[in-house]
Amino acid sequence: MDDLEQLKRENAELRDALSHLRTELMQAQKLTSVGVLASSITHEFNNILTTVINYAKMGLRHKEPATRDKAFDRILAAGQRAAKITTGMLSYARGKGQRDVFRLRQLAEDVLVLVEKDLQVNRIRLETSYDDDAWAEVNAGQIQQVLVNLIINARQAMGTGGTLFLSVSRNREAGTSEITVRDTGPGILPDKLPKIFERFYSTKTADEHGQGGSGLGLALCKEIIDAHKGRIRVESTVGRGTTFTLRLPMAVAPVIVTTQKAG
Repeated sequence: MDDLEQLKRENAELRDALSHLRTELMQAQKLTSVGVLASSITHEFNNILTTVINYAKMGLRHKEPATRDKAFDRILAAGQRAAKITTGMLSYARGKGQRDVFRLRQLAEDVLVLVEKDLQVNRIRLETSYDDDAWAEVNAGQIQQVLVNLIINARQAMGTGGTLFLSVSRNREAGTSEITVRDTGPGILPDKLPKIFERFYSTKTADEHGQGGSGLGLALCKEIIDAHKGRIRVESTVGRGTTFTLRLPMAVAPVIVTTQKAG
């Protein structure tokens, strides 16, 4: 009996250790994505600072109220843009979060704040399509991690130029809310397609900055979606591109209760 109890304790400790390692691995992969985006976000902040400085100078040079109001408006907009980027990046890098019912469009748009400059720098055209009524009960940070990974993969596959399609929709028949990421890259060979969700299998090599090629990104994406009782599907045509679809159980939009004070 003592041996059995010891074995149970060891098994429990092993499960805890594996769970901890899985969490650490997911966080490391998330920080890798942040590293990929760092250059483009730094460039974006340089543009924001240039805007702030130029309009501040204009406001100092011109005394008429209309010109100064314009300068203040542009400075305010630039500051709000910077705040949105930093808030999104800090939330993405740190956030673990709990599951809650979210509008998937909002999750997708929050991700685009982080990646859109990276897409612009690499001359990737972005097309979006949203169904505002697509809701799902998710860990927002984890789903955003999946989206960032898929978008970065798509951009890297296309190189310089191409089109990225991002859509959010509902499949009422299947009872799912879905996010689709489609690129116009070279596609994935049929013999490689069944292996892409395997750990340490990759169709690409690391770039000059050491980013990519670990074979962990898509495996972790699948783990996250599986944990949400969803599915991740991939379709690819060589020479035409690749499509990833996240299918999550559909949720009902939360009811917002408003109260009115008696007057």
